Amino acid sequence: MKSVIQESLNEAAAKLQEYIGNPSNLEDIGTAAAVFSEALAGGHKVISCGNGGSLCDATHFAEELTGRYRKNRRPLPAVAINDPAYMTCVGNDYSFNDIFSRYVEGVGQAGDVLLAISTSGNSENVIRAAEAARAKGMKVVGFTCASDNALRRLSDVAVCAPVSGYSDRIQEIHIKAIHIIIQLIEQQLNLYKQ
Repeated sequence: MKSVIQESLNEAAAKLQEYIGNPSNLEDIGTAAAVFSEALAGGHKVISCGNGGSLCDATHFAEELTGRYRKNRRPLPAVAINDPAYMTCVGNDYSFNDIFSRYVEGVGQAGDVLLAISTSGNSENVIRAAEAARAKGMKVVGFTCASDNALRRLSDVAVCAPVSGYSDRIQEIHIKAIHIIIQLIEQQLNLYKQ
């Protein structure tokens, strides 16, 4: 059992060091934070989406913005597409591939930002959401892996974890980037100014 634990932690640490070792990854985090900050400063909102664990990360990002991160401050407008009634309605009446794009078409506005998360970068429903966002004049921040994938190509800025045989290693990088981006947004919007 200890060998499995040690091996898993070593693998996670190696992927994190690989990510940190590429300076463009750090620049992408900064650029993503600037995209979100600019939109929020301009009175726009963030919409986020993903499947499975990526939806959990998308939801976590939205609740940290609307709630609080480390300190009390004003709430920021962000929503994750995670309402089961809505998702099953659209999935049943249209298709599972339309659950995010229909929401973006109905709620998204020019100037908003879509946070689209797909560890493979090829989840059809996330890709359609990104396409719908671009059609609405929204910016797209993609969280994916460092392969040549559809989400990466559709994104204004992509935060790309190292390619891994398992999605959990990619998600571990994504959640770290999410937390750093929240810190940067709070700093850039000067939310703790007295």
